[in-house]
Order: sequence, then C-alpha cells, then structure tokens
Amino acid sequence: MKLYIKNKIFSLGEGSSVVDENKNPVYKVKGKIFSITRKKYICDLQDNKIYMVRNKWFNWFVHKAFIYDADKNKIATVKDKFINVNKEYFVMGYKDEIKIDGNFFSLTCNILKNGNVIGTIRRQINLIADAFELEANEEDMPFLIALVIAIDNITDR
Repeated sequence: MKLYIKNKIFSLGEGSSVVDENKNPVYKVKGKIFSITRKKYICDLQDNKIYMVRNKWFNWFVHKAFIYDADKNKIATVKDKFINVNKEYFVMGYKDEIKIDGNFFSLTCNILKNGNVIGTIRRQINLIADAFELEANEEDMPFLIALVIAIDNITDR
C-alpha cells in the first residue's frame, strides 16, 4: 500500500494531507497553531485522534520526538544520533525494535521492524512543502505515518 503525506502550505497548525494512490483522503494530520514542541495529531477521517507526535522541549545534541497513543500514553521515542552522518533514526520504547535506516535527505530510507524491512519512505522533491511517499504492507499504517511526521519534525527543528 502506498500513501502520500504532504505538508499543507497554508495551514495555521502545520497540518498534512494523507492520501492513497488514487488521491483519496485516508488520514488527517492536524497541527497546533502555537506549539513550541510542534505537536501534531494523526486522525482518522472522522477526526478521531489515533496518535500524537511532539518534539522534545529542548534538543541539544540528540534530537527527539515522542509518539503518544489516543489515551496520551507515550508509546515511542524517535531519536537521531549525536553525529548523524547516515541520518539513521531509532525508535525506543515501542513494543518491537524499529529503526529507520538510510539517508532521509537523500530521498529514500527503509523502516525495519525486528531487523526486517516493513516499509520505505521516499522524500518527494517539492520546493514549497515537504512531501513523502510511504510504502508498506504494515497493518498499523497510522503508526508509520506518525513515524514519518516525527522524523519530519526532527529534521525541520
């Protein structure tokens, strides 16, 4: 399954659209208007919150974003390394071992779950707004969308 995540250009809360290959809306990403931590919500089409992503308040050397479930329980921490030449990202605290491997800035990276590739993120070249293609057969696609949003938050700082 391929999904396309595109940051909205004129969105007060820095939201994103999430559509399938036929341009049908699948999920919504809503941002907060004034949020120092870049808080964003992954919602279904009925506006029910599934996940919330926010950055760490202060990021000095290692940059982090947190993923919370709908009940506001932290389920994962996404972080990079102190010197992140390969632009690898690690997911800590999740039920499975998740790693994002590859260079996020060189357009393609893989999502590994317990050492197996479960998805690919392709950064779309767009001068106006960030856009991503997420290809995965994963049953928890909203969590993978939250991962993309978390990495985007970290790289945008």
